[in-house]
Amino acid sequence: MLSHYYTVKGYGEHEIVIQKSRFICYVERVKTEEEAIQFIQQIKKKHHDANHNCSAYLIGENDSIQKANDDGEPSGTAGVPMLEVLKKKQLKDTVVVVTRYFGGIKLGTGGLIRAYGKSVSEGLSAIGIVERKLMRVMHTKIDYTWLGKVENELRDSIYKIKEIHYLEQVEIEAFVEEASINTFEKWMTELTNGQCYLVKGENIYLEEPI
Repeated sequence: MLSHYYTVKGYGEHEIVIQKSRFICYVERVKTEEEAIQFIQQIKKKHHDANHNCSAYLIGENDSIQKANDDGEPSGTAGVPMLEVLKKKQLKDTVVVVTRYFGGIKLGTGGLIRAYGKSVSEGLSAIGIVERKLMRVMHTKIDYTWLGKVENELRDSIYKIKEIHYLEQVEIEAFVEEASINTFEKWMTELTNGQCYLVKGENIYLEEPI
């Protein structure tokens, strides 16, 4: 699993007009190529009357799956520029479709490349990009006498509290980066004078907008 990566916030759409042509950018986060293809087909069905429904997607930790489709535009003027925007922004698990309704003015090769690239760039800015950081859920069990001190220190620290369970003992779940686990354990042990029980939990990604 990657320690962190960037992807889109989720589904969204954004329209721009260039030389009377409408460019509608659709964005979605996907986990598999099948999901990407399904999304593209969905947009094509929605805009079956459009001149073009060009697409691009990047999937996998190492971008092992990447495709670009010009859907009738001159070769290399739509899908590839769209894919290049995704690469430049270092996005993963992302599919984009740009629907074009021709406005009567030809843009030329350079104009098309810029138009499709701009459509995706502005679409991503409007919809939002997030950074996903891999965290370990650390479980800390303490007596109730330590709750106030530990909770306050945690809330003032770099660590984020996931949940607090009020059982026979208090169990606090906190998100900790893998590289900081030893530091966290030492800090928590010192904070409670060794009166805590620490257990490593599951790995989970936390998302933050950028």
